[in-house]
Amino acid sequence: MHRALLQRPTNRRPGCCGARVCVSRVVSEAETREQQSSAQQRGRSCHSVMDASKGKGEQGMQNPVGQMDRPVSFHFLESMLPKVVRRRVHALKRLQVQCANIEAKFYEEVHELERKYAALYQPLFDKRRDIVTGTVEPTEAECEWHSDREEEEELAQEVKEKAAIEDAKKEEAKPEEDPKGIPEFWLTIFKSVDMLSDMLQEHDEPILKHLKDIQVKFSEPGQPMSFTLEFHFESNGYFNNAVLTKVYKMKSEPDAPDPFSFEGPEIIDCEGCQIDWHKGKDVTVKTIKKKQKHKGRGTVRTVTKQVPNDSFFNFFNPVKASPGGEMDEDSEITLATDFEIGHFFRERIVPRAVLYFTGEALEDDDSFEEEEGEEGDEEEQDDEGDDDDDDEGDCDPKA
Repeated sequence: MHRALLQRPTNRRPGCCGARVCVSRVVSEAETREQQSSAQQRGRSCHSVMDASKGKGEQGMQNPVGQMDRPVSFHFLESMLPKVVRRRVHALKRLQVQCANIEAKFYEEVHELERKYAALYQPLFDKRRDIVTGTVEPTEAECEWHSDREEEEELAQEVKEKAAIEDAKKEEAKPEEDPKGIPEFWLTIFKSVDMLSDMLQEHDEPILKHLKDIQVKFSEPGQPMSFTLEFHFESNGYFNNAVLTKVYKMKSEPDAPDPFSFEGPEIIDCEGCQIDWHKGKDVTVKTIKKKQKHKGRGTVRTVTKQVPNDSFFNFFNPVKASPGGEMDEDSEITLATDFEIGHFFRERIVPRAVLYFTGEALEDDDSFEEEEGEEGDEEEQDDEGDDDDDDEGDCDPKA
């Protein structure tokens, strides 16, 4: 299964994490080490229980020489516990499954809460769309913005004074036509965010200039959990669709075979839409010419055919998740990246679009990554220190 965990994301620029991608966070090496350390600790705990049981006269399994020096599975560790202790562990596991089922209900209610607040956000997002497209001109009061930084305010004042001089000059000359709304608002965002710019091709840019808005719609109560990305376009010369959609299907319940892996809602599949391209305007394919030579007569003919072409609009024709869970590596990576991009649109791009347009959100992401890098360096140093301690412990006391 190719899934994306839907925890609330941190201020970081996501990257592809492989077939099972955690969109909210990329598991760091430090976290991996922590998990390995926890596994080792659990192994030591099992030994403690067995040693205690032996001390009390209970039967315990003998540990073969050097057996625990090698990595062992949790099932093997559990099998080494005395029978009476295993029974109690099984009781705890049953309690853990019940906890996972309650957690699933919690996330279902969170989804309903998101849907409720999405309705409250929507009027603000609608006004954002109207300002971007030039349908509505904001009032002077709505345009006021006070900065906390004095240097920026001083610079803004200088810009205002220069602008006033320029305006006076323009009054004498022929007035230029004012731009409508905020030109290329969404295209600027696509070009600024690494994850999106990697998908963007030069032939996509003229089309995305017609993108008016991106909206997120949540599934209605009683329907299977999902969310839909809606890309709203003005009339253009490329396709007839007014809205292009991408549906991400989710599930929020523990897997019966492995209930302990449940960590919250997961994207399990996605579905695009059919784009009604105008003739000759489909940027997802390209026409190539190939010469073919007849084996018998030796004559040469030129054959034209269409082949897939790199384009952002391939986003609406995604790879389908295999019901059996078996896919080739390239398809797995493509699908995992698709899930991650969909979640990034939902949690970051749509709610904070203006900050990605100005670049402020990108600065936040970069700052977070720098801090994360510093923490990683410290952890590596700590690990080196631990190695030194181990070396000291191995020293011959007679030396």
